[in-house]
Order: sequence, then C-alpha cells, then structure tokens
Amino acid sequence: MTFQNFVIQVCGWLVGLPLEFLVISALARGPYRRFPLIFIYATAIFVTTMLEIPVFVEAFLTHTAAALRHAARVYWVDELVLQVLVFAAVISLIDQAIFASRWRRVARASLAGGALLFAGALMLAHYQGPPVTFGTWMTPWTRDISVCATILDLALWTMLVASRKSDRRLLAISGALGMQFTGEAIGEAIRNLSIPKMVGALSLAGSVVSVAADMACLYILWQTFRRN
Repeated sequence: MTFQNFVIQVCGWLVGLPLEFLVISALARGPYRRFPLIFIYATAIFVTTMLEIPVFVEAFLTHTAAALRHAARVYWVDELVLQVLVFAAVISLIDQAIFASRWRRVARASLAGGALLFAGALMLAHYQGPPVTFGTWMTPWTRDISVCATILDLALWTMLVASRKSDRRLLAISGALGMQFTGEAIGEAIRNLSIPKMVGALSLAGSVVSVAADMACLYILWQTFRRN
C-alpha cells in the first residue's frame, strides 16, 4: 500500500467509523426488527473496521513480511464475512419486497437455496489449496459474489420502482447498496487499469471512488433508518 492510498484509507476510517456507528444506532432504535440482516451487516462492518485498523497500520509502518501476511489474512477473512452477509441482506430485502405475493414461500425457498448453491459452486470452482495464497482464489470468488449481489439489488430496485405501492424505505436501502456495489466495481476496474503500467494516479483514483461510494451508502442508510 502506497502512502497516498494509506491516507485515503485513514480518511475512510475517520469518516466511516462515525457513520457506521450512526447506522447501527439508528437501526437499534427499532428498524432492526424489520431489517435484522442489515443490522448484522452494519455491525459486522463496524467490527471488522475496528479489527483492521491496528493490523493495517502496523503493516504499513513496519512493512515486515509477517505483518503484511497477517494483514492480508485479516482482510480476506473480513471480506469473506462481509460478502456473505451483504449477499444474504439483499436476498432478505427481495423477500420483503414480495411479501404480498402468493408465491412468497416458493420464492423464498428458491432464493435461499439458489443463493447457497451459487455461492458454494463458486467457491468450489475458485478454491485452490496450499501453497496457493488465500487471496489468490478469494479475489475472483468475492468478485463473482459481489456481481451477483449487484444484479439481485438491481432487480429489487427495478421491481420496487415498477410497483404501484413501492416501499420507500426498501427503495432507499436498495439504492444505497446499489451505489456501494457500483462504486466499488468502478474503483476496482480503475485500479486494475493501473496495474499494467503501474500508474499511481489511477490506483489512487480507484481507491477514492471506492471509499466515496462506501461513505455515500452509509450516509443514505443512516438517513433512512433515523426517520422512523
């Protein structure tokens, strides 16, 4: 991690941690009953951020091989947890959107079963045992899970917009998650463009886009849940 990217990461922590706490606090006042998986996801973001800060700071300051390996392991374990949770959260939102449907039970079972099979099949397809590093196969797996979550969220948003009696809170949550997914995808694409020629400015721009998208998502979620 370069000094500039580390600064962007620190700025993300300084802005993101208060927003994460505000989202959790707003959900704890009552909305968590309707959105338990969003509450768990928001809490997981806060906890993983707190775990990552000392590890990443140590890795950046020391640049020792052991510290860098530990930071990589922590990052990928956290990423695994967050990707699974956000995937489940999007599915739970779709389940709420089809609440009035007479096919809800069938749709719920299909969504849950399909999600488990899809995630499991992707993991089996990408998994590589030692000596391959954890991040080598986790990168494509989390990318594919994120793409699937993005498609499901877009389908949810389209369904809510087309509905005559759309739930504004569901629509806002879906839109916030969509901004996060899109921003992270754009940021990752920009960083990948910088790799062949090692263009530092492009890598920095990608990090800024990703962090900004995450902050925008947290802010919209906070504003949505604080208005009971």
